[in-house]
Amino acid sequence: MAVPRTWGTAPELMRQALPDARELEVHPGDTPDPVGEQQKSPLPWVVQKHADRVLLLLTKRCHMYCRYCFRADHQPGGSDDPTPAEWSRMLEFTKRSGASEVILSGGDPLAIRDEKLYSAIDGVRSGRAPVIRIHTRAPITWPSRVTAELVAGLAARAPVWVIVHCNHPAELTPAVREALGRLVDGGIPVLNQSVLLQGVNADPAVLAELCEALVALRVFPYYLHHPDAVPGNAHFRVSLEQGRAIYRELAGRVSGLALPRYVLDPPDGSGKRDV
Repeated sequence: MAVPRTWGTAPELMRQALPDARELEVHPGDTPDPVGEQQKSPLPWVVQKHADRVLLLLTKRCHMYCRYCFRADHQPGGSDDPTPAEWSRMLEFTKRSGASEVILSGGDPLAIRDEKLYSAIDGVRSGRAPVIRIHTRAPITWPSRVTAELVAGLAARAPVWVIVHCNHPAELTPAVREALGRLVDGGIPVLNQSVLLQGVNADPAVLAELCEALVALRVFPYYLHHPDAVPGNAHFRVSLEQGRAIYRELAGRVSGLALPRYVLDPPDGSGKRDV
């Protein structure tokens, strides 16, 4: 899929989805492993940067392939999904790790069937991880994926937190608002993370509108990510100085409830830190 059907033709949204010739340009700041995941991957499809958390990549597939994605060129393995043997090793590692929190990511974990997703959650829960997070862009890019059956299945496996990824208020179409509402009404805690992107949302007014709209939808604005130095995404990047200036103005426009943490995920694999 290229552009979500619900998005219309807003240029800020199209830039996130459509290829750009500038992606072929090489810049000195490009970093092959921009958030240090490869060095923190003890086995295929698994990332562990912190002792109490493990991240499992359930698939390479997404409903939309964001042009700035830090995993665009570094998905593990040769197939779109882990093999049964790889999945068994992932679960066994998670159990041995002692992690109290497991993050299901990808790709997009909602690009797989409900039954397979539930199997992943149940397998992780059997390893005594009390908290599970699902990191997904599907409620934003393919809102019909959030069915009543999915919400019921997640609610039955609580606590499951859903972290969505919305960058611009125009992404909050009626269908997206309904999907987010189904999750929240079903008792699923929903948080949002955005990426600060030149030409998309690098504007305090745009971010304020987004964050206040999310709070009105009962979605907490969790993170604002400084753009990662992915090869080919230099046209999306802002400088740290520009990012700080935008964030300072955003903090003056919104309440603490609507203010995300502005974070940077460095290439040494140490994990997110406040800008």
